[in-house]
Formats: sequence, structure tokens, C-alpha cells
Amino acid sequence: MSVTSGTKSESGLGETIRVVIHALLIALVIRTFLFQPFNIPSGSMKATLLVGDYLFVSKYSYGYSHYSIPLSPPLFSGRIFGSEPSRGDILVFRLPKDDSTDYIKRVIGLPGDRIQMKEGLLYINDTPVKRERLSDFIGEDPCGSSDATARVKRWKETLPNDVSYETLDCVDNGFYDNTNVYTVPPGHFFMMGDNRDNSTDSRVLSAVGYVPFENIVGRAQMIFFSVAEGEHAWMFWRWPTAVRWNRIFKIVR
Repeated sequence: MSVTSGTKSESGLGETIRVVIHALLIALVIRTFLFQPFNIPSGSMKATLLVGDYLFVSKYSYGYSHYSIPLSPPLFSGRIFGSEPSRGDILVFRLPKDDSTDYIKRVIGLPGDRIQMKEGLLYINDTPVKRERLSDFIGEDPCGSSDATARVKRWKETLPNDVSYETLDCVDNGFYDNTNVYTVPPGHFFMMGDNRDNSTDSRVLSAVGYVPFENIVGRAQMIFFSVAEGEHAWMFWRWPTAVRWNRIFKIVR
């Protein structure tokens, strides 16, 4: 009886190990080629994405590159499969100035476009982007102050391809509300944060600049978890009040 029991125990343990290994391999394949989780650490994409949002980024939307496939060989350059991003897509990309850093912004300019800001209004190829005023944003301060809540101007922008989204305007005539003309080079994209006065993006050539297609990791798809700014996701005992339940499973647009 004891020998039979031991054999079953060893068989059960082996089966458990195999199941765990298979699960880990499946998770690795999904993370490498399909979806990768990211969290939002800053307010540059408010109010579309909030600090404390956790989201899935699709790795396959624009094909694969050295930056989207972990541990790929250095000789693997360019992109394979996939198509180019469209205006309005929200992307995770590797910072051109420091390719170990991930950024998330919205695609505003395509290769060959001329981009400019005039008095806070976005121009694409010398044409102003349609913008209409919405009710003020009221919530976790998007402007970098220590205030718990703030009231900030909110706008709805509609790009030439009819993609609409909301932007925030912390101050009138902010530092990057009036710029020179940016001409997007071939194979590059112009990225901007929705929180226009509190975003380091392609308008800052010395820090971000034009983003090469190769540097794109993937497209933001869905928020799968969200906690209030200043909270920690691992503190499960605070979830009843800390979790933003209305943002879970929200599609990113």
C-alpha cells in the first residue's frame, strides 16, 4: 500500500510540474509575441491614461523589431510583418535618446508631415486640427502641482483621419504651445501627450524628438487594472477604495 501511494504521489507531483512549466511557456509566448503589460507612472497622457493604470500593449499590431522582442539578437534590425501606425494610435516606444526607457504617447505626425503648435492649437501640414471646448477636467491634478484635485481646460481634438480624443490644457500659451515647424523624417513618427502642457514628447527634440518606426514596442489596447494615484496595486487590502473599478477592461482610444 505504501509503495502504491508513493508512486501516485510522485506521478501527481510530476504532472503538477509539467502543468506549471507549460503555463509559464504559454505566458512567455504571449508576453513576447502578443501582449505585454505596462503601467502608467506619469500624467503625460491624462485624462486618457491615468497614473496607476495597468494596460495591455499588443506586440503584433505593427510587426516586430529588436525593441519589441526581448533578447532578440542585435543584428535583428528594422521591422517584420505588421503595418505602420495611424494618426491617433497610442503607442509604447523606446526612447530614441535612451533605448532602455519606455514611453507612451499618441501618434500625431506621420513621415513627411509638418507639425506645429500655434497658441496651443495643433497644425498638421499647415491646417489647424479641429478642436472644440468640453467641460473642464476635474480630478487628480494633471499639471504637476501637489494639489489633490484641480480644474483644467479640456478639449476634443479631431485629426484629419477623424480620430477624436481629449486633451488637457494646464496653462494658456505654455512653453510648447508655440513652436517652430517640425518636419517628420521618413520612417519616423511625431508623438505627443494628451496632457499638452505636462508632456515631454516629440516637441522636445533634445529629449524625445522623432521616433523611428523600429523603436515602437506596440499599441495600447486595454486597461486591465487601475489604482488611484499614490496607491500600490500589491496592497490588495486597500482595493475596495483604491481600485478605479470603472476603468477596468476599458479600451484605450
